[in-house]
Amino acid sequence: MRRRRVSVLIVAAVLTLCGCKSTPPSSERSAAADPTPSPAPPLRPPAEKDIRPVVVCFGDSLTAGYGTEPGQSYPDYLQTDLDKLGYHYRIVNAGISGNTTKDGVERVNSIVAMHPAVVIVEFGGNDGLRGLRIEDSRANLDKIVSTLIASGTKVVLAGITLPPDYGQDYIRQFNETYVLLAKKFHVPLHPFILQGVFGTDGMMQRDNTHATAAGNRMVAKNLLPLLTPLLKK
Repeated sequence: MRRRRVSVLIVAAVLTLCGCKSTPPSSERSAAADPTPSPAPPLRPPAEKDIRPVVVCFGDSLTAGYGTEPGQSYPDYLQTDLDKLGYHYRIVNAGISGNTTKDGVERVNSIVAMHPAVVIVEFGGNDGLRGLRIEDSRANLDKIVSTLIASGTKVVLAGITLPPDYGQDYIRQFNETYVLLAKKFHVPLHPFILQGVFGTDGMMQRDNTHATAAGNRMVAKNLLPLLTPLLKK
């Protein structure tokens, strides 16, 4: 009987010690439940707003850089060229593949909302390839250019042409569209944006419609002399 009492006392003592070890003091419990928060990271100053005047490249897939890697569209190369020449302007690529002149009319107010200094307008290729009426394309381009000029922005007009299988008469009227608009609004015109690109090895993609990265670099060179006289250093 005595031996049994001793055993019970030993077990009780062990349980008491175990309970003490498993239950931290109240100060430790509160520290574990509510740890001291680590100091907040230092606040970073907000990124500086880009206040450079904007030049918008407004067009279709030729502007968007269809089929090339990011950074290889002609607006990207135009930005590089302007930076090298010391012009402090920000190029915005507003090209959307597949756009027609009608799409350009629908988007032109969003371009005006950017308050650009200059807009390079490049539309019409998709109209021609789809055989749309010349009168409609001219009216749409007229609306685009007149809206931009009325807003106070300057305009550069970039033209395109069509493959010979579209017929001489249609192609002639198509090409005249850009010449007539440039004269009407007194804006600089590059009649064929792919000059020095189309038909040159390594400058065109396999579809023979869109420029490669090297071709887009040339397009930027084509447009640069028309753009820089409209800018300030």
